[in-house]
Amino acid sequence: MNNLSEKSVENVEFMIEQIKEKLRVINIGAIKPSHFDEEMYEELKDIYDHVMKKNTFSPNEMQAIVEELGNLRKV
Repeated sequence: MNNLSEKSVENVEFMIEQIKEKLRVINIGAIKPSHFDEEMYEELKDIYDHVMKKNTFSPNEMQAIVEELGNLRKV
């Protein structure tokens, strides 16, 4: 298990992969760990924690999560 309290590239990659797996994101290529940096770590961790707590997601929830991830992407 990763220690997600530490900001690291590895943890960003881990969280993105876990979110994608849990949401079963169809367009996997749209979300890549390289799109995120440690500047957005806390926000990404909040999304990760939220996603990991739930077992199911409505289409609206999934869209909102993907949009939020999109907002966190580095430019």
